[in-house]
Amino acid sequence: MSQPPSLRINPANVSRQFARRSPLDSAQFLYGEIAQRMLQRLSYIRISPKTVVDAGCGAGHALEPLRARYPSLDYTGLDSCAELLEVARERYVAKPGFWQKLRNKPTPPLRFVQADMAGSGLEPESQDLVWSNMALHWHAEPHDVLSEWRRILKPGALVMFSCLGPGSMAELRNAISQAGLNTVTPEFVDMHDFGDLLIERGFADPVMDQEVLTLTYRSPQKLLDDMRILGGNPSLDRKPGLSGRGWYQRLLDALESQRSDDGTIHLSLEVAYGHAWRSAAHRAITGETRISAGSIGRSKDPNNTRPTVRPRKVDDP
Repeated sequence: MSQPPSLRINPANVSRQFARRSPLDSAQFLYGEIAQRMLQRLSYIRISPKTVVDAGCGAGHALEPLRARYPSLDYTGLDSCAELLEVARERYVAKPGFWQKLRNKPTPPLRFVQADMAGSGLEPESQDLVWSNMALHWHAEPHDVLSEWRRILKPGALVMFSCLGPGSMAELRNAISQAGLNTVTPEFVDMHDFGDLLIERGFADPVMDQEVLTLTYRSPQKLLDDMRILGGNPSLDRKPGLSGRGWYQRLLDALESQRSDDGTIHLSLEVAYGHAWRSAAHRAITGETRISAGSIGRSKDPNNTRPTVRPRKVDDP
């Protein structure tokens, strides 16, 4: 595919909105769940990385889970939000991790770097693994991010990421349209396009799969609160300025009209998962390998597909 257009996302707004939500502990109901699903996928892959970059690390919530799997990992957390990185440093730098305490071993190398994902400033071919959980969809130039990941990975090293896909938040977009509100939600890249981009950016054997998570709510206010907790709306085309009570009420009413038979309001999130190997040579070719996560490391049964699931319900307390 040709180079995709830049997504209409304001990078300054991304950092600003995440700074307001620091330390993102309340967002781990989703981000932490996706991280565990990524770790499950990682368990099928035989690697023993010594150096890892956590791209879009936030406050470092993935550090302990990654070190639980790889206790001697040399970890670099990378993020553009200074406030989140400061929390991460306070929590983890110069402090032994949980697993190090259990093993009574020195804390392995650890650092947090403030930088754009598409321009990390890290040494070329220095990393064994790039891990990125729910961060790539916040970047306006995802193709440039993939190029940067290839630059810093060693030949034959692995990239593993998750991000939102274009099917996400359909109910919220419908409510905005129904209420006639002059605003726009962010765009997201299709899973299949990421497979092509990985190959074009110098990766081999990309594996992409996705699932739809359906969050359920008892009130529209809680749904909108969670949208703010998870990062807000950094779209360049969003409604400028503050919204009045009338604007907000119209959105609540439109969401109320979507109640299902069981009385709850749904919000669908299309989550894409991808991993690929850094090629020794950068060859721009077409094609993609797509298999279900359930078949990774298992028999290649063509009927073994991963179903769409609704694994989590989020209700008011």
